[in-house]
Amino acid sequence: MEYVTVGRDEVPALGLGTWLLEGNDCRQAVIEALDLGYRHIDTAQAYDNESEIGAALQTHTIDRDELWITTKVANPNHAPSAVRRSTEESLRQLGTEHVDLLLVHWPVEFESMPATLEAMLRLRDEGKARYVGVSNFTPTQLELALELAPVAAIQVEYHLFLSQAELLGLVRKHDLMLTAYSPLARGRVQRDGVLREIAERHHKTPAQVALRWLLDQERVTAIPKATSREHLSANLAVFDFVLTDEERERINALARPGGRIIDPDWSPDWGA
Repeated sequence: MEYVTVGRDEVPALGLGTWLLEGNDCRQAVIEALDLGYRHIDTAQAYDNESEIGAALQTHTIDRDELWITTKVANPNHAPSAVRRSTEESLRQLGTEHVDLLLVHWPVEFESMPATLEAMLRLRDEGKARYVGVSNFTPTQLELALELAPVAAIQVEYHLFLSQAELLGLVRKHDLMLTAYSPLARGRVQRDGVLREIAERHHKTPAQVALRWLLDQERVTAIPKATSREHLSANLAVFDFVLTDEERERINALARPGGRIIDPDWSPDWGA
């Protein structure tokens, strides 16, 4: 495993994303992941699966300090009292006294962000979150958030079809962590001819090449979703090969306008 430093902590560069995982499928996926050696689990209040993740965590004797758990404050819970109430409920469902990273899920009603972040910082100061951060913020919004609070991380859609160069510049300037969700572009990477060619050269899959490309980047972590033991294992098997400079350049060239996949009605103006 490789790691990205956040504050004084080392975060596993590869984690398990749990968006759209529900019920027993979610619980079993987390159990399998922990069995295989995953120690970074990502969830959110809006995913409605924190209790299943908590149940999976209870099946293991892994020391809590070995785990990195992220959750996100849902859009309806940005008022300070709702930040506290919902986060305490998240902790109850996850079966832990703290999360390692507490994120604002989406920058809806951005004018309320000062109060939202202040409430999250109070929870951090009480030991209920080790770090606070944001998700789905534009570069401009991230800069504003950094003026309001010691943001430690940002989570955004990031894969080889969608450039995040401007955000990455800010992340490195401020020593943040960027977590890439949907890092396999919801399966699109498997069909790309360039990736297939590079993968064959390394005796890997296109998905493994796509993850290796992401994790080669400074201060980037990735949280692919997987449910089967086969796919969970395959995603972990990305630390035993190296892409050449020429291969990275070919992959860099795959980013294109319209590469974004996740764009709900409440998204910010990505170009602002």
